[in-house]
Amino acid sequence: MFSQRVERVRTAMRAEGVDAVLLSVGPDLPWLTGFTAMAQERLTMLVLPREGAPTLVVPSFETERVVDREKLLTLSPWGETDDPVELVADALGGAATGRLAIGDHTWSRFLVALQRRLASGSWTDAGSVLGPLRAAKDDAEIDALARAGAGVDVVATELQNGDIPLIGRSETEVAADLRARILDNGHTRVNFCIVASGPNSSSPHHDTGDRVIQAGEPVLFDFGGTTAEPVGQPGYCSDTTRMVFTGDPPEEFTEAYEALAAAQEAGYQAAQVGTPAEEVDRAARDVLTSAGLGAYFLHRLGHGIGVEGHEDPYLVGGNAEPLEAGNAFSIEPGFYIQGRWGARIEDIVVATADGPRRLINSSRRLAIVEA
Repeated sequence: MFSQRVERVRTAMRAEGVDAVLLSVGPDLPWLTGFTAMAQERLTMLVLPREGAPTLVVPSFETERVVDREKLLTLSPWGETDDPVELVADALGGAATGRLAIGDHTWSRFLVALQRRLASGSWTDAGSVLGPLRAAKDDAEIDALARAGAGVDVVATELQNGDIPLIGRSETEVAADLRARILDNGHTRVNFCIVASGPNSSSPHHDTGDRVIQAGEPVLFDFGGTTAEPVGQPGYCSDTTRMVFTGDPPEEFTEAYEALAAAQEAGYQAAQVGTPAEEVDRAARDVLTSAGLGAYFLHRLGHGIGVEGHEDPYLVGGNAEPLEAGNAFSIEPGFYIQGRWGARIEDIVVATADGPRRLINSSRRLAIVEA
């Protein structure tokens, strides 16, 4: 799998005129090699030239973490008194004076040191090489995203069924319950957990706090994490948003929620291979606009997802790139009426030759729990 990805990256490098790719911390490295660099002051960097063996410059005491990668990578370990930037330059060889694409998560201190040492090279963002490749998920990646979705579906269903007490508890207390349940359902890490009650639901990225959930109000839940995968395999992300109302919702909210559900379905149906990303956004946005809620839809329709929670493609106005088979992304329209209430419905969807497929399958209804 990883050797095939290396060759795909090299094909893209040739197309982009890139002589070498340099990757450090961030999701690109584990996606490409299965190895995750620790975010620390000691440099770990993959040097991938257009020709020749990839080299991993790595602190010597971390070489044991590079599990079963001898056939894929040449290791260049460095000790505490060595200069890892010199090892990167050595690994580049003749490519050092060429066009160098660097991962966008690279720490600035390392980028500056590399640019000083490799002053004859020209620099570009590795996203132009790796972004499109990571965006087109293969079958194994789609399976991993489906497992991630199934895990958070369990938690969402428990919320909707009233299995997690809400009324009289703080947002933080409920979030702690959610985090534990996410970890119990196939995840090794919780990446975020938003619990936004009452007027707090009008803030799309509310900071979960001490507000006590009351009867007769909406509660927005947006949560996700990273799956537990075998050693040497990167985890994949989950992300879902569901709504619960504590008691009988007023007709005004119910009608707005019905429009929101229709917008989400319109976005889903529009997510066909070959459709420009901006048109998928427009399909959902038009439904909310027709319902008088367009001014309250404050963000893009969706973002790509994979080993990173937000990645290409982005479903947003101005992105005319057509969807490709294997693109996985969120569809998450929302409305947010400041100081009053808000709502969002979010699923992860993959574009396939046979049409869109949901990887989140818990109910999208407005769940009502008794006050």
